[in-house]
Amino acid sequence: MRAARLIKMVLLLQSRPAMTGAELARELEVSERTVTRDAQALSEAGVPVYAERGRAGGYRLVGGYRTGLTGLARSEAEALFLSGVPGALREMGLEDAASAARLKVSAALLPSLRDAPKAAAQRFHLDAPAWFREPETPGALAVLAEAVWDDRCVRARYRRGEGEVERELEPYGLVLKAGVWYLCARVGGAGAFRTYRIDRFVGIEDLKDRFSRDEDFDLPAFWGEQAERFARSILRAEVVVRLSEAGLRALPHTVDPVAARDALATAGEPDARGRVTLTLRVESENVAHSQLTGLGAEAEVVSPESLRRRFAEDAGRLAELYGRA
Repeated sequence: MRAARLIKMVLLLQSRPAMTGAELARELEVSERTVTRDAQALSEAGVPVYAERGRAGGYRLVGGYRTGLTGLARSEAEALFLSGVPGALREMGLEDAASAARLKVSAALLPSLRDAPKAAAQRFHLDAPAWFREPETPGALAVLAEAVWDDRCVRARYRRGEGEVERELEPYGLVLKAGVWYLCARVGGAGAFRTYRIDRFVGIEDLKDRFSRDEDFDLPAFWGEQAERFARSILRAEVVVRLSEAGLRALPHTVDPVAARDALATAGEPDARGRVTLTLRVESENVAHSQLTGLGAEAEVVSPESLRRRFAEDAGRLAELYGRA
């Protein structure tokens, strides 16, 4: 375990000019004290790890040191061939490049690991698109993928409402969500970062000019914030419901997860019947009716009165259909 950590530490320092003790501790998932001991062990083993003290200090490899510890274990080789999403690579126009890279890696593997690509492919497959829809590749995707890789500006025209809007964008990253492609980009140089649905682009022009990427931009974090903000923005109505214990457990699987999390966080104590009353944010009354119907008798709508009447009418029709006990 420690040997693997020491190897990882050397490779981390080899890939960067310097790293602080805190950065190494975070990457290696150990304490800074352990990092200090590991650095000393590497130094004693002949690896030139140099430590600088002070606020601007850290660890670095000196003398252009390069390690030869680049061999792959079986689990690492198999994981490498799982790292690509074949369908997504094909849609971005990167299938040939990915195939060539896999061939080169395969050729460099030890003979005992040559079956790693087949072993991984026969055990794991990622199917990104959602059910019951035919995935479509946006026409602008390949151009945008090239621009993202090379940090090149683009001029895009896209549908907004009933009209079209044109913007010059700095494309920072692509996201594939449930079979739909999105572009995360900065508007016009120092503008705000925004998210665009690529299938709404009606025109794209590669401007060939390169932009200076903001190294602090974190694509996964940005997408997570945008996704949650969007989820909250469409929850414009509220309903009050009483839920049984089973209803509470099923709620996150029935309504929007963000809405369920917020509602459960502010729920009161159970009443005499063991039911908990909570306020749930929903897109609309119609959506709430559709979602809460799935909870059956485990949910009782308290308000709005119009929605409560709809469930009462549903119950009456069901009683007539199945007969009263």
